Amino acid sequence: MSNIIIQYLYWHYCAQARAILRAWKNFLAFNFNYWSVPLLLRTLFSYWHKYQEPYARGFDPKEYFETFCMNMISRMIGSIIRTGMIIIGIITEIIVVIAGIIIFLGWLILPIFLFSCFIYGFRILF
Repeated sequence: MSNIIIQYLYWHYCAQARAILRAWKNFLAFNFNYWSVPLLLRTLFSYWHKYQEPYARGFDPKEYFETFCMNMISRMIGSIIRTGMIIIGIITEIIVVIAGIIIFLGWLILPIFLFSCFIYGFRILF
């Protein structure tokens, strides 16, 4: 009898706890790559969809200033949208971390909770 209880406790607290932590790590890595946070950080000030005006040949201050402004607007739009996506990715990552902590701690206290509910049920019956 004690052998099967020891095997269950080993499975529950060692084998499955490691499996839950591995799955949690995979969820965190997937979420980080799904939102492309490293790529968005590297290209934060790049042009939005590569919308870039080429500079005109020769020296025309008005054309140069107009092209410069259009390129800066494209970069600002790109950085605003990328920043929003980075924030969404980080918020999702925080949610996955919190959910993982809740699931892992819930898994660890599950046998204690189940046993206490079993004892409470017998107290109600008798």
